[in-house]
Parts: sequence; structure tokens; C-alpha cells
Amino acid sequence: MVTTLGWVYLIGGTLLFFFWAYGIVSFVLDVKNKFVPAVRTLWRERKRAKAEEEAEREREEKEQQLY
Repeated sequence: MVTTLGWVYLIGGTLLFFFWAYGIVSFVLDVKNKFVPAVRTLWRERKRAKAEEEAEREREEKEQQLY
């Protein structure tokens, strides 16, 4: 037979496990919904800026060749 202290220990451990699991799930969802899109946007913007810079450089080279 489980004593009162045993029940308190089991219930407390179950509650702590619930909040621990909830924290892990919340962290994973935050990473998936906030940080991953932010990193993708950052990469996309850097790639776009690099392409624009390259196009500008090519345009300047063509201008230089014309004169």
C-alpha cells in the first residue's frame, strides 16, 4: 500500500514531468514558428542583396566598357 507521502511524491513527479514536457514542446514550436522563418528570411534577403550587388557591378562594368 502506498503511503500519503508516496502519493504526494507520485503526484508531484507527474506534475513536474507534465510541465517539463510542456516546456520542451513549447520550445520546439517556438523554434519552428519563430526562429526558422526568421533565419529563412535573413538568408533570402542576403541572397537578394548579393544578387542586386552583382547586377549593379555588371551594369557598372558595361558602362565603363561603353566609355
